[in-house]
Amino acid sequence: MYDTAATPPQQPMHETNPAALSFHTQPLRNPVDLLSSLPGRRAPSKIHAWTREGNGKVGWGQVASVATNGPRRFSDAEHWWRQVVTRAEVTSTQDSGRATEEPLAFGSFAFADDSEHGGLLTVPQVILRREGEQCLLTTVVDTLTVHTTGELRNAHRQLVESFVTRHQATDTSRRAPASPGETAFSDGAHSGPSWQAAVADAVEHISRTDLDKVVLARDLHVETENPLSVRWLLRRLAADYTPTWVFAVDGLVGATPEMLCRLEKGLVTSRVLAGTIRRTGDDERDLALSASLARSSKDLEEHEYAVRSVAESLTPHCTSLNIPETPFVLHLPNVMHLATDVTGWVSDSATSLSLAAALHPSAAVCGTPRQLASQTITELEKMDRGRYSGPVGWIDASGDGEWGVALRCGALDPEDTRQMRIFAGCGIVAGSDPAAELAESDAKLVPMRSALAPGPLAP
Repeated sequence: MYDTAATPPQQPMHETNPAALSFHTQPLRNPVDLLSSLPGRRAPSKIHAWTREGNGKVGWGQVASVATNGPRRFSDAEHWWRQVVTRAEVTSTQDSGRATEEPLAFGSFAFADDSEHGGLLTVPQVILRREGEQCLLTTVVDTLTVHTTGELRNAHRQLVESFVTRHQATDTSRRAPASPGETAFSDGAHSGPSWQAAVADAVEHISRTDLDKVVLARDLHVETENPLSVRWLLRRLAADYTPTWVFAVDGLVGATPEMLCRLEKGLVTSRVLAGTIRRTGDDERDLALSASLARSSKDLEEHEYAVRSVAESLTPHCTSLNIPETPFVLHLPNVMHLATDVTGWVSDSATSLSLAAALHPSAAVCGTPRQLASQTITELEKMDRGRYSGPVGWIDASGDGEWGVALRCGALDPEDTRQMRIFAGCGIVAGSDPAAELAESDAKLVPMRSALAPGPLAP
């Protein structure tokens, strides 16, 4: 659990009162499909998910939350979470030995310090977790809404009964989510040609300044015939991109292949991705492309910058780091990446969220040197990335958690759920070719474009 003697927040925060929250956890007799268990009649901002290959956690509703801004958006959010955990009342129908880990918050944070989107931590009303064949259901009640122990028990019981009733029902609440229908895509801040020009400008910057690498992103605007369903997007992404972490937090939905940091009982892991090539669909051809990616001096240079930035950020917090000498090639359905898993033992009081803050923005999403790359991004991208390429994930009461990089994702318009922005970015180094980078960005948009397409859902 947290040390309560912490620095109070310095930035303005918008929060629900972090009063004593009551967390009650019970096992389910039979395992359930996490994404199919999400309710259909919830606003996108009230659907939360972090799953991979059927395991993970989902939540719905909102009992408490905090929105933070500026350079301290991570530390201010963590200060709020520390107060929530300190006041939490935790009960369970079984002695699982994990009582201190039952409080849980989902979160996502903007890429840039000056983004209007800031950061968010949110505690759902219901949390469903699955690991293998074990499923746990946690209900959360704000104790300010009840007056007696009996009322508290009844509030938890009603949430459990609502889940059980809905899970067993065959009415509209259990039907498959609706298709988006016809979908139109349009240019965002850049057209294809203007983004290629920005890439050329970035290469020119690299040739005449101390800039080694910069990551340039582009966005597309999406308009759909029907209101977008977070459940639809999650199920499509999970079916098509099983090796990734599929997520939803406050209307940000995607499937990231990149783990910024996972902290579990003192062991931190960070998966670095940099260097990409598009798959062709022909196994023999893709095998040859994989080998060429592993030998590409341009991609190996880009990857080395990203690995170095992660190592430099983790070193102050770890007694030792394990950094493989060479990357491996990660095969995804649409692309292949150079990948390196960096691991270390944390020697201080850092939590998963504070480690994510230390790592962000890595060279994989920003560039190197960091400050010069950030200035170049502001100059050339011509847009606010929002929470794209920022940390997204969850934290528990012990401070452990998982934070991915928000890639292969889109942000729903909170005012109009027929509108969405989707994003992709590419690492630019001295040898980058603008046309090739545009093609790479198109490949990285495929997961969201496919998820938005009409057609049947996988069962």
